[in-house]
Amino acid sequence: MRTFKFLSFLLACMSMCAISTLVAAEEKAKPNAEPPKLEKIDDTVEPTVTIAPSKSKNSVTETRRQGKVVEVKVKSGKSTYYLKPNTPVGSALPGDAQTNTVRAPQWKLMEFDLGHKKKTEVDDVPDAAPVLPPAVEPASAPPK
Repeated sequence: MRTFKFLSFLLACMSMCAISTLVAAEEKAKPNAEPPKLEKIDDTVEPTVTIAPSKSKNSVTETRRQGKVVEVKVKSGKSTYYLKPNTPVGSALPGDAQTNTVRAPQWKLMEFDLGHKKKTEVDDVPDAAPVLPPAVEPASAPPK
């Protein structure tokens, strides 16, 4: 009998707590009659950050023969590379097992200038300063 009274009392306390939380949640969920007051933003303020246009050092040059693009030269900063179309060799058709649809770019690594004379070392060195004779050591005092 005692356990029944204890369980009924515990059940009554729990239901009261649940009801009070539901009521509190319902009160919070009610919207206000007035909308919140908004601040007016001044549209005349100029932005303080200025984005400068980038100085593009990129250039693309296409070489055409008989209306078809044979080569594309791309200069991006200090690097230069060439793109060439992938033409099938012999009787291979596009999509055939012998053809490949991808052709890697060719990078320009070094360039040799074989048409000009080689500069001599004398031409590279500016006028040298005159050579001075070695300094003479002062005579030492006689021993005492």
